Amino acid sequence: MALSDHFPALIVALLLFSAFLTPPVYRWTPRFSAPLTTFCLSAAFLMAILLTAEVSRSGPLLYHMGGWPPPYGIELKVDPLRSYALLVILGVSLWIFVYALKDLSHELRIYVIGWYYTLFAILVASMAAIALTNDLFNLFVLMEICTIAACGIISIKEDRECLEASFKYLILSAMGTGCYLLGVAMLYMATGYLNFDLLNGALTEAFSLYPRNIFTAAALFIVAFGTKSALFPLHVWLPDAHASAPSPSSAMLSGLVIKVFAIALFLIFYQVFPREILNAVPLTEIVLWLAAAGVMFGSIYAMLQADLKMMLAYSSIGQIGFIFLGLGLDQELAITGGLYHVMVHAITKAMLFMSAGVIIYTTGVRKIKDLAGIGRALPITMLAFTVGSASMIGLPGTGGLISKWYLALGALEAGRPLFVLVILASSLLNAVYYMPIIISAFMHQGEFEYKVRPVPNMMKIPLIIGALAVIITGLLSRPVIVMLQEAVASML
Repeated sequence: MALSDHFPALIVALLLFSAFLTPPVYRWTPRFSAPLTTFCLSAAFLMAILLTAEVSRSGPLLYHMGGWPPPYGIELKVDPLRSYALLVILGVSLWIFVYALKDLSHELRIYVIGWYYTLFAILVASMAAIALTNDLFNLFVLMEICTIAACGIISIKEDRECLEASFKYLILSAMGTGCYLLGVAMLYMATGYLNFDLLNGALTEAFSLYPRNIFTAAALFIVAFGTKSALFPLHVWLPDAHASAPSPSSAMLSGLVIKVFAIALFLIFYQVFPREILNAVPLTEIVLWLAAAGVMFGSIYAMLQADLKMMLAYSSIGQIGFIFLGLGLDQELAITGGLYHVMVHAITKAMLFMSAGVIIYTTGVRKIKDLAGIGRALPITMLAFTVGSASMIGLPGTGGLISKWYLALGALEAGRPLFVLVILASSLLNAVYYMPIIISAFMHQGEFEYKVRPVPNMMKIPLIIGALAVIITGLLSRPVIVMLQEAVASML
């Protein structure tokens, strides 16, 4: 067995090894702790690239932990959708971590930075494992690890607002976990299996015997993952958590954490539940209308905010709605658009939160009204913010246009033109609250009123990379779109 065959397990193990080793390294030789975590993230990302190449060449890969096949052992699976999710998770995490190396010294007390690295590595490891696992109970364990680590990177700032937001997130997430575990119990009772593939084969027969149990389980999964991914109206924990956390934590939470639970719901709906069950009751219709409401109300709430990070947080509620629109429309083009938006929004919103972090780092300003003229004081930061805003609006040349275009085509193919209007209306609302910030930043007649510290290169370079990535996802989207279309076709 080649070493590359063990990459699914090695990716997770390497990140957990980094988390275990970082605290003593930070205590004894602090300067080596950041390179250690960076190396492990980079190695995991490289392994994900090699796995993706292997899957595209040879088809899906199954890995049995300890050599035990299901139903007795834990199975990891790498297929086109999971490898795509893995690349997004590890690539964006590495990028955010490089930015965090300089920003954390400004936002956290020096003695907790090593613990932040540990929480960061655990969070990334759990998200990567969520994308890879092919077992419902193992998914439950990983969801809990992910939630606790996410709460940790919020509360580590030790402000009252951070502790309160973290506690609110923990309570609501526990409710979602309870719903998920009850749904898993119902499926296990009906089939005797927890493995995705075995469940898919057994649910057709079990559906004739226990239809209400299976419908209830599916509804519970919508509530569980809707809560964890901030699907409207289960979003109430998100604004405080994202706005009060350190800027790298905000980038991780908005860019990746809420996305990985959306991906998990995609996997369960299309790899666990047979098509006849999804078509028997309007499960996807429920998701569709909740997503449409989130797209609109998230944008409206964002318009009303005076704090920059709070505005970006509410914007995430609207943007996660686009991902669930793809699931709700249940049409190939729309699902492709929703999945492409996972990557687009992960890059774009992470960069916007990084831009906000640079503004706070250099000026201490958080209020939108105080940003007048800041474009001349922080040109690179505000240019990156402008590119990200263009993607959120869906302007040509950015990744946001591509994902919304496929969602709109999918809505038309499904005979649901109303949701094309929802997409257009949301884009218009995005322009209403993003464009005034940009216009005020660059075209304000007076000077910026606050003292500006120099921007460290370690924070400036990630913004440049992010802006380029947003443009690349708009101009060179074809390879990823083809990969997603193959993944969606195999699921449908």
